[in-house]
Amino acid sequence: MALEIADRMCRSGAIDLICIDSVSALTPRAEIEGEIGMQQMGLQARLMSQALRKMSGNASKAGCTLIFLNQIRHKIGVYYGNPEVTSGGIALKFFASVRLEIRPTGKIKSVKGDEDIGLKVRVRVQKSKVSRPYKQAEFEIIFGEGVSKLGRVLDCAEIMDVVLKKASWYSYGDRRLGQGRDRALQYLKENPLVSEEIEKASYMHSSSFNLNSASPRVRSMVIDGTGQLGTSYTKWSPPQPQDDNLFEEVQRD
Repeated sequence: MALEIADRMCRSGAIDLICIDSVSALTPRAEIEGEIGMQQMGLQARLMSQALRKMSGNASKAGCTLIFLNQIRHKIGVYYGNPEVTSGGIALKFFASVRLEIRPTGKIKSVKGDEDIGLKVRVRVQKSKVSRPYKQAEFEIIFGEGVSKLGRVLDCAEIMDVVLKKASWYSYGDRRLGQGRDRALQYLKENPLVSEEIEKASYMHSSSFNLNSASPRVRSMVIDGTGQLGTSYTKWSPPQPQDDNLFEEVQRD
């Protein structure tokens, strides 16, 4: 039923973006009507395969982007190789234009260290028909706020040498931001004018940034064909997809 509703919304032409959360929660009708414990082999995989064949053409005609969130499962009895697999069969892997694997890498503590206020996240491009795959990026998600813009500004300003880090101290010109990353971010949060000034200075430095002398980690952040870093302050337009089927799948734990 959920996929039927999404398909009707897509065909209406009034919707530009549809997010389905999640593939693992999509339940075939036979499973709903059956009893708990009954063996239902491959129902979800057949459901996804049939739905994507139909929805791909409708999404292309309507110019609608579909985002499927998925979850990671583990195969039983796998001792060699990667035991992880996404639910819903393999149809979505083939139809997807972009597949992103998202994993938490750590927790973000408050300045006092008495509570968790966010997560550190790593994103890896598993598949891409619109750009170079296998890139990865790290960012922070603050509970109740979303992706931390201040964290991206501070990281890129440090790369551009706009913000200098000596030992554990961060400084901007003659102004000390704080000892340690958490205190520097707290300073930027309490002083939005300083944060905006650092952001603009980093953007100005990005135009004259020498990419050839940069480290591999920094070069991996450069957007293909632009020569600019993929930061919160760079003004760039993403490349237009060559494929008509605009599907995105996000793997998450």
